[in-house]
This record gives sequence, structure tokens and C-alpha cells, in this order.
Amino acid sequence: MLTPERRRGVEILDDPSQDPMLAVRSLRDVALANRLFGGRRAIIVELRHLIRRGLRDRAASDRATRQRTPTSQIAITVLDVGTGLGDIPRAAVHEADEFGLQIATIGLEVTSAIASAAAPSCTFAVVGDATRLPFADASVDIVTCSQLLHHFDGPAADTLLRECTRVARMGVVVGDLRRSWLAVAGLWSVSFLLGFHPVSRHDGVVSILRGFTKEELRRLVRRATGTRVLVRRRFAWRVTAVWIPGKSIE
Repeated sequence: MLTPERRRGVEILDDPSQDPMLAVRSLRDVALANRLFGGRRAIIVELRHLIRRGLRDRAASDRATRQRTPTSQIAITVLDVGTGLGDIPRAAVHEADEFGLQIATIGLEVTSAIASAAAPSCTFAVVGDATRLPFADASVDIVTCSQLLHHFDGPAADTLLRECTRVARMGVVVGDLRRSWLAVAGLWSVSFLLGFHPVSRHDGVVSILRGFTKEELRRLVRRATGTRVLVRRRFAWRVTAVWIPGKSIE
């Protein structure tokens, strides 16, 4: 079988007592892998769809009120939960520029050391708990969450997804790893070529084995949020889930 059973595993950097500088070093490897192998692109493609939907909704509202809002006056907020070094917020700014939009990005991390490392790539970098987001209901436009969900199981995973839904107005994008022995072999091989830290190599393999099939992710989001969700398989063993709070997009 190319798809192994899902395994809990133990990632070295899940231990909060680990050296924060080691975590930052490993996250550089994660950001590189996301850039080269589609993790970042998977999120940004879905973000683009949500932005386009938001612009269509704004245009419809303008027609109803016989107004016209210039694109340059439309501002959106993007919260990236578990932002790492902020590669998703940085790419989101570039995407918004393509539409001529103003954008404010918020990167959330669980430790001050990682939040500080992400700060140059975000409008705001904050420290917080992904299962208790320090934001009001519907206070940001879009919430993104890349390769974080597989760190959670059971009620904690449900809570994370509900929190993302609670604070989002326009939509939520979750991206994660698609479990596969081929993905494990691929990561193990290229990690040496790319000079990954041994901790990155170990945790990367564990992360893949914690990953999701398309149907597993669909069931998890539906169970947690009660929302119908659009789930897509993506390049290089990635999978994305997108939903709009209170609405169906299927």
C-alpha cells in the first residue's frame, strides 16, 4: 500500500523545552520545502480563489447600491495560524498586489522566538494558542493554516478548526501533507541534497505519516465545523481544504 495507516509519532520540535533557535533553523528547511514542493503554492492558489469571490461579492454589493469601490480602496486581512517564518503572509502580500488590493497580514505562532523570526514577513506577528485564537468573532477576512493541523488529534484538532472558522469572515484555507510512502521516500532523499538539519529530516517524516488523505481531511472539517468543504489533492502530496463560514461551496 502506498498510503500507510495514519501514525501519531513524536516530532522533536513538539517538545516546548527544545532550543527555540533550533526550531527557527528547522523552520527555514520547512519554508524551503514549501517553496520548492508546492506547500506555499497550494495555499496561495486557494487564497486567490477566495479573493476573487470577495471581489465579486463587493461588485454585486456596489451594483445593488449603485456605487463603485475602486480596487485600491479595498483592504483585506489574512491571519496565518502557525505561520512559521511567515512565508505564507509574504506570498499573500504579493498575491494581493496582483489584484491591486491593500492587505494586512497577521502571523500567529506559539512562541515569542518564532513570532519574532516571522515578524519581518508579516504586518503583525503575534504569540498565541491556535486552539484559543486571540481574536474576536469574524474579525479577519481570511484565515490560512498550513501544515499545522497534523500536529493535533481528536478534540484539539476539532477546536483548532472551529477557532479558524470563528474568526474568519470570507473563508478558511487549510493545507496539509498527504500521507504516502512515496512522500516519505522523496523527503528523505531530497533532505540530504538540500542540506536539511537532521531534526528537520526526522520531523518531516513524522509529519508525513501524521498527514491526511483527501477523505480524512473532508470528514475532519465537516465533523468539527458542520460546514461543507471543498477538498483538493495538490501537487507533491499536498491536500487543501477550503470553506466559507456559514455557507456551502460544494
